[in-house]
Amino acid sequence: MNFKIAVIPGDGIGIEVTAQAVKVLKTVGEKFGHVFEMTEADAGGCAIDKHGEPLPAQTLEVCKNSDSVLLGAVGGPKWDTLPGSQRPEQALLGLRKGLGLFANLRPAVLHQALKDASPLKPEIIGDGLDIMVVRELTGGIYFGDRGRTEDAAFDTMKYSVGEIERITRVAFEIAMKRNKNIVSVDKANILENSRLWREVVEKVAKEYPGVQVSHMYVDNAAMQLVRNPKQFDVIVTGNMFGDILSDEASMITGSIGMLPSASLGAGKLGMYEPVHGSAPDIAGQDKANPIATIISVAMMLRYSFNLTQEADVIEKAVSSVLDKGYRTGDIMSEGMQLAGTAAMGQLIIDEIQD
Repeated sequence: MNFKIAVIPGDGIGIEVTAQAVKVLKTVGEKFGHVFEMTEADAGGCAIDKHGEPLPAQTLEVCKNSDSVLLGAVGGPKWDTLPGSQRPEQALLGLRKGLGLFANLRPAVLHQALKDASPLKPEIIGDGLDIMVVRELTGGIYFGDRGRTEDAAFDTMKYSVGEIERITRVAFEIAMKRNKNIVSVDKANILENSRLWREVVEKVAKEYPGVQVSHMYVDNAAMQLVRNPKQFDVIVTGNMFGDILSDEASMITGSIGMLPSASLGAGKLGMYEPVHGSAPDIAGQDKANPIATIISVAMMLRYSFNLTQEADVIEKAVSSVLDKGYRTGDIMSEGMQLAGTAAMGQLIIDEIQD
């Protein structure tokens, strides 16, 4: 089968980790007889330098004409002094909006081999963790009306029934394929839009009688993630709450360098990227962990291309390399063998080929 993929390396370590993910894709293509036609495009700080804007029209057009998008990372201190509307991060918002990507899936998985890397006690994490955070991506406070007066500023959090319904259905469909347990996170004791959120979740829940649903205030959810994370299977929540909670969930698994993400819309087109940023302090030093980006590729194969077997092969290869004791610096522990970005990518490729 043939698939068109837009590749946006971006800035900092995005360039390095994306290069390894592309090699993994090519290896999978050779092994299973697929052709992945990859077109590189600019977005983020590099696009500002080359084109004067974070998301050039030609980049968005390449993405729209592709079957999926692979993104590295954007941003860095070089562009921190730019006005908010011109910063590299605007590329992310523009891509999500322009491609109609409203659902962000962030799995937080603690591999058995990395239990020692988690900041939580062994008795709390038990035999590992597997949490899926489903975050609404194109609504809420990040996209609401905003502005400034002489001595104040405001940002508006707003959600429509339709926006809540569609993200909730995504979460329920995922829960049906997992442990059929959903925790909806809001702030319904204070916020009116959260009260609407809770009402709509309850309404959609009636369509999925086999799924257990509960509600949790966001402050309690943040506490419960470190107190008893194993109670969670699927978490569904709004844009800002999801942004914060998914980062918290990522850190209890040991390293943000391990966490992939998928941004999906109504069709099969998705954007896949690691949760981590551009990490300019280690860029170009062969220190970055490529695993999050490589697992993001596995998510691409599973969710956009329906290539489940191929996705499983990548994930098993990652687990096998970790089980053999290889580590990048961010997950390094005593007695393990240090591997750089390129070496880790090659180790995973070798496992896939075997």
